[in-house]
Amino acid sequence: MSDQGTQKPWQGRFAAPTDTRVEEFTSSLHFDRRLYRYDIIGSMAHARMLARQGILAAEEAETIIRSLKAIEQEIDTGGFVFDPAAEDIHMAIEQRLIALVGEVGRKLHTARSRNDQVALDVRLYLRDQVQELNSALTELRRSGARLARRHLGLIMPGYTHLQRAQPILFSHHLLAYDEMFRRDQARLEDALARINVLPLGAAALAGTTFPIDPAYTAELLDFPAVTRNSLDAVSDRDFVVEFLASAALIMVHLSRLAEELILWSSAEFAFIDIADAYCTGSSIMPQKKNPDVPELIRGKSGRVFGHLMGLLTTLKGLPLAYNRDLQEDKEPLFDTVDTVQASVRLMAGVLAHLSVCPERLAAALTGGFLTATDMADYLVTRGVPFRTAHAQVGQTVRFAESQGKDLADLTLAEIKQFAPQAEADLFEWLTVEQAVARRRSPGGTAPERVSEMLAKVEQELGLDPAD
Repeated sequence: MSDQGTQKPWQGRFAAPTDTRVEEFTSSLHFDRRLYRYDIIGSMAHARMLARQGILAAEEAETIIRSLKAIEQEIDTGGFVFDPAAEDIHMAIEQRLIALVGEVGRKLHTARSRNDQVALDVRLYLRDQVQELNSALTELRRSGARLARRHLGLIMPGYTHLQRAQPILFSHHLLAYDEMFRRDQARLEDALARINVLPLGAAALAGTTFPIDPAYTAELLDFPAVTRNSLDAVSDRDFVVEFLASAALIMVHLSRLAEELILWSSAEFAFIDIADAYCTGSSIMPQKKNPDVPELIRGKSGRVFGHLMGLLTTLKGLPLAYNRDLQEDKEPLFDTVDTVQASVRLMAGVLAHLSVCPERLAAALTGGFLTATDMADYLVTRGVPFRTAHAQVGQTVRFAESQGKDLADLTLAEIKQFAPQAEADLFEWLTVEQAVARRRSPGGTAPERVSEMLAKVEQELGLDPAD
């Protein structure tokens, strides 16, 4: 049975104390204590509003606010004793407040329920974490942009189906990831519109009989909007799901980048070298240098995806309004925040210290017929329909392959067997440099297009190209 000395907020309704196993099962204090600062901020705003409305005396509100600040200091410095019987961070703080100021502390919960209180705390917490994550994504984009600037002009094979396809600039490849992370930031910024809605005032589910002023509380807490429906206010976790979905996409993008870094750092590619600080070795094979950071980022993506699916499953069958199931929103949210922020920051470090091997990239440009499409484009300029040119080049490739040659190694006579419209100027089209330079379409890999886009990205990120 529960400790008889620990009073529950609902104690008046029950004749018997809570079973200790139930306390352990229902307690969230071990993980929601990280919300303490937001709980205190929200409580101070609530106290100020109650005083402004004449529901609390001004001196009572000041006593409560002063004591809440003292409690925050206790938690900050490690002097606060967390009682597991308190069940959650909200009750832990309230019990400490009552212990400090007595009956006045019992007045703080007027016109408020833990239902709207926890909804507020989570929104305040997530608002800060979204901004933190956005800052981390900016640093990741800066690392990528600096790497692109250092190697501007370096040509590599572009791939489809993991087969060599066409030559592209290495910087162009990096800027593709910048586009992904830029979209990630836009999604997070957009999500703030749904996060920044004040639920306080909904109370348990139906609102309150007291003459509260939610607009004033919202102003104190910098919320631009107030909930429009009390039932929705306490049961809404869409904003958490939306964040988890955005976080899942961030991990998709990180995982795709991680996969390429893992491949490129292997002996089979050897395009890059990941700094020792972001690798580990083997306990048995002395020669090994394993890309553990990218591998773990790739692996942790599944963990984040699982949190999204888990919360969707938790929510899908809940009747209005609040149900205790909603306690299950916090652990997946907290773990997602921790996992994604760590992954973003570490990937920024990986890119900041990445070494590129130009000679290996150059070697990979030989073979694979990377300029076959350019030959087809050339034939189109000679009046050949594209599908006909495609077939002629395919035949030429098959012949070159049988001869152990690349297209540029064939003689004009050999090429004319399959493409009679070809002339000597074709060979200008068959160099990788020309193949890259000719792709001047918007968003293409031509050096001037990539330079323009890199400069735009640097401007967005406040980077000096000379850095």
